[in-house]
Amino acid sequence: MTVRLKTKIWVQALLRRCAVADVPAFVARKGFEEAGSVIVKVNYLNGFSLLYRSATDGDGNRVWLAAPSADPASEETCLAYIEKQVSYDPDLWIVEIEDKNGRHFIDEPIELEM
Repeated sequence: MTVRLKTKIWVQALLRRCAVADVPAFVARKGFEEAGSVIVKVNYLNGFSLLYRSATDGDGNRVWLAAPSADPASEETCLAYIEKQVSYDPDLWIVEIEDKNGRHFIDEPIELEM
């Protein structure tokens, strides 16, 4: 099993990567600092966004799921998905990145949510 960063530190690193690229990003919802799950919302600033939800694979490594699809979704669809996930997981973090180019700054693998 691999040692994982605390979620708070991982989120701070993501925000720093965005800042270095001069891309606005912020924590929209703070979750459990030690091991909370994360949703990264990439806002295209045109009414559409992509969501990436953290998960753990069978070996304990962090992976990311494009959710609810691999294509940009409307703001209403994204907010409904986020609300549903928060109802399941009150420790969930939400990080929003505002980038017309759709950059997410996530280093780990991204898969399509089934």
